[in-house]
Amino acid sequence: MKIAVCIKQVPDASTVRFDKEKGTLVREGVESVINPFDYNAIEAGLSLRDQFGGEVSVVTMGPPQASEAVKEAISLGVDGGVVVSDRAFAGADTLATTYTLAKAIEKLGQFDLVICGKQAIDGDTAQVGPGLAVRLNIPCVTCVDELEAIDDGKRLRLKRMCEQGYDMVEVELPALVTVLASLNTPRVPSLKGKMRARKTEVPIMNAEDIGADVSRVGLAGSPTQVASTTIPTFDARREMLEGEPEQQVDALVDRLKEAGIL
Repeated sequence: MKIAVCIKQVPDASTVRFDKEKGTLVREGVESVINPFDYNAIEAGLSLRDQFGGEVSVVTMGPPQASEAVKEAISLGVDGGVVVSDRAFAGADTLATTYTLAKAIEKLGQFDLVICGKQAIDGDTAQVGPGLAVRLNIPCVTCVDELEAIDDGKRLRLKRMCEQGYDMVEVELPALVTVLASLNTPRVPSLKGKMRARKTEVPIMNAEDIGADVSRVGLAGSPTQVASTTIPTFDARREMLEGEPEQQVDALVDRLKEAGIL
């Protein structure tokens, strides 16, 4: 079974800072990590490979330093990976991102399964997985909580969480799935994996390498752009209501009416 896992390097949420004047994240001095949901995607791929054989490759789009994320994935046990990086990719929205990732995956060859985390914690759109499936013209199942390969790995039986509860779905491969953190417990890097990752030279592919139309990547290929970003402020006020219980209730009702709640 040939599996591609899409991962993303994101700022560490515990150390991220925000520039209120510019309305942007301060990335200087902030550690980058693999998107948390992507660890579950990697584990899902490795578990299927352990069961059916084959290979697991990771694909990420980002600056050249995203190769560190690929190396970490290799230390966890994946067979290899690539970074798709080009100045032309900067400023991409999810439409341009899915186009770029699709071109990279097509360049790498035919995959039986593509796995993504449910969403990235920096954008939180959850659009890349489904959008990538459309680009690749393969079925997509999102928010997967349980995954089982059947028919000798030719089909998947999936538990898909939804607002009403969950759906049980079967899908033929090739397909794309996005996974939840509840799907599994990611493994930790092994010493052998760390040593292999340290020696690995991660390939970096640019727009020309993947055969991308530069008018469809980055800002040029992004119909949506972030005009501004702000941090919401909370003006919490506290008032002690005095008097007998009946008086406190009347005072509370008055305050709620003043606030337009009643």
